[in-house]
Amino acid sequence: MSLPKTLAEDVARNLVMVAKLLDEDPEQAYGYSRVALRLASRVAAVREAAGFASYAVAKYAEALAEFRAARRMTGSVELWPIMADCERGMGRPERALAMAGEPEVQKLDKAGQVEMRLVAAGARKDMGQADAAVVTLQSPELASNSIQPWTARLRYAYADALLEVGREAEAREWFAKALEADQGGTTNASDRLAELDGVEFTDALDESEDAEQEPQGEEAKAGPAESKDTESKDTESKDTETEDTESKDTESKDTETEDTESKGKDARSPASRAEAGYGG
Repeated sequence: MSLPKTLAEDVARNLVMVAKLLDEDPEQAYGYSRVALRLASRVAAVREAAGFASYAVAKYAEALAEFRAARRMTGSVELWPIMADCERGMGRPERALAMAGEPEVQKLDKAGQVEMRLVAAGARKDMGQADAAVVTLQSPELASNSIQPWTARLRYAYADALLEVGREAEAREWFAKALEADQGGTTNASDRLAELDGVEFTDALDESEDAEQEPQGEEAKAGPAESKDTESKDTESKDTETEDTESKDTESKDTETEDTESKGKDARSPASRAEAGYGG
């Protein structure tokens, strides 16, 4: 379906943002996909992008509806594995397992068939069939020594399935193989290996925060001592003020006493008052 130039440009801008943000900010990518969907819901690429954006934010029912619409428009089977995984996300692993046995799987390319195998193994685990999950993943692609884009994920899934059934030594071996193939860092195989080997990682950021908090603790301890010193200084200051006040009061009383005595002498001796220049 062709769109007017201006509308096509608007749709393209939104689809670019969906692709750009899908991994780093899926919620925002989902928002852009809804805008594109409102503008051009009859375009297969828009429906597919909307499906991936919905899948990224765990809106599996929406995602499945969009993928089905895109498939009807194009007739392609390449979305079959992710459609099956949407069934798993909606709590219907038996439907996902049924899709793994449909003729559409035979039409998938090698990468698509590996994806379908991963979904089927996940469905087995969802249904509590851990041993069956291990068997499902065993395939020529798993045994191959060649490194393909899906190799790391396949080996990782197999290692995880082995660990779930208690085959720890084999699981460690396959986690190591997954790490060897994981050139893009798509799995956390290195962390899983460390866990099996009993290695613990310390967060350097946490240590830095603890180190910054230690001086504050010393200051907090020093606080009460400083408070006591201040109280002591305040007490000394009050004592000094009291002594000064008492001293001034004593001096004042002595002065008053002398004045009284002097006045008494003046009253008793008029001649002395006249000599001092007082009025008669």
